[in-house]
Order: sequence, then C-alpha cells, then structure tokens
Amino acid sequence: MPTATYQEFRVVLQRAGFRLVRTKKHETWGKTLPIGDVLRVRLSHQTARDIPTPLFHQMLRQARLSQNEFFALLREG
Repeated sequence: MPTATYQEFRVVLQRAGFRLVRTKKHETWGKTLPIGDVLRVRLSHQTARDIPTPLFHQMLRQARLSQNEFFALLREG
C-alpha cells in the first residue's frame, strides 16, 4: 500500500486549500468548505518519516481526499 511522508502530506494539504491553524504537540490544519463544513487534520511534526498506513488512511478521511486525489496533488508540483 502506498503511503507518504509527513512533509508530503503537508504539501498536499496546502495544495488542497488547507491552512495551518495551530501548532502545539501536533499541527492542526483546517479548511472550511463552501457548505460550511470545517475539516481538521492533525499532523505530527515529523518530516521525512513515513506515515504508518492506517494513520495515512485516517488522515485522508479527515481531509476528505481519496488516495488518487492525494497522489495527483502531490505530483502537481
């Protein structure tokens, strides 16, 4: 199963319109959808480390991104 690093996930969140809301023990990224829903994704401060597969899929669900959308956004740059 493909996964990504924490830094790659940050890049994708930025490209998907998320903004860094808060940084304490973990980073909180947020995005408000046009219908008013607020999405929040919590991300570790790690950078080059791979995200464990179950956590990667949980974060994709939080961001409402499919795996295909994620890797398309990652390739954009």
